[in-house]
Amino acid sequence: MNLRLLAVGATVALSSLGAWAQAASAASTPRVDQRQARQEQRIDQGVASGQLNARETARLEKEQAVIDKAENRAKSDGTVTKKERARLHRMQNHASRDIRHQKHDRQTAAASAKP
Repeated sequence: MNLRLLAVGATVALSSLGAWAQAASAASTPRVDQRQARQEQRIDQGVASGQLNARETARLEKEQAVIDKAENRAKSDGTVTKKERARLHRMQNHASRDIRHQKHDRQTAAASAKP
């Protein structure tokens, strides 16, 4: 009895593990997640150094939130297609350019804080 119960339990566990791994890999976007984290670090660094003022920071953070929302929408059906991945990468490319432009323009947090 115990051996049979153990065999059934092991079969169920292995089959569910396989299905979970397949679903996780199909909807997994580690490169997108890593890039999002790096872009958010760049924004934080720009705030800390004074390269970004409050308005620029808010705009860049909103852009990151839009990308996060698009990523979640792409993952919602359990599979991220090549087309969805390409769209996420395009959005991230655009956001990366925006971060660079905002960090290297002449506007600073100190200049915008003056009356």
